[in-house]
Amino acid sequence: MSEDAKTRQSSATSRRGRKPITDVKTSFIAVRCTATEHDRIDAAAQKAGLSIGAYVRQLALGSAGPRAVRRPPIERKELARLLGELGKIGSNINQLAHAYNGQGQHPALAELAAMQKDIAKLKDTVLTALGRDY
Repeated sequence: MSEDAKTRQSSATSRRGRKPITDVKTSFIAVRCTATEHDRIDAAAQKAGLSIGAYVRQLALGSAGPRAVRRPPIERKELARLLGELGKIGSNINQLAHAYNGQGQHPALAELAAMQKDIAKLKDTVLTALGRDY
């Protein structure tokens, strides 16, 4: 194997896996608190969509950090799940329309258009709630 091929092979293998971390977190800060205080901190972190550690860094340093563990609030999880379900409903309606059109039968196009409009309205509402306005 030529020297150039060996260099290419070793450089290709060295890039596999995760990127090396330049700012490794090696220090640990422990804070004692009551169960009630822990619950309040955890609730505030969940509301912010962060882990407790990222939330404390956010408060103390002004930034949760680039690799902060982000936890979407439960409402956002449910809205995202609902958005997926709406997509399935829209797909089913599209399949029904395609089947009717393939057989030469035409369902009440006004009803299908109204259903499509309602689903689009629901989708837009969910996207707005998720903060993904398009």
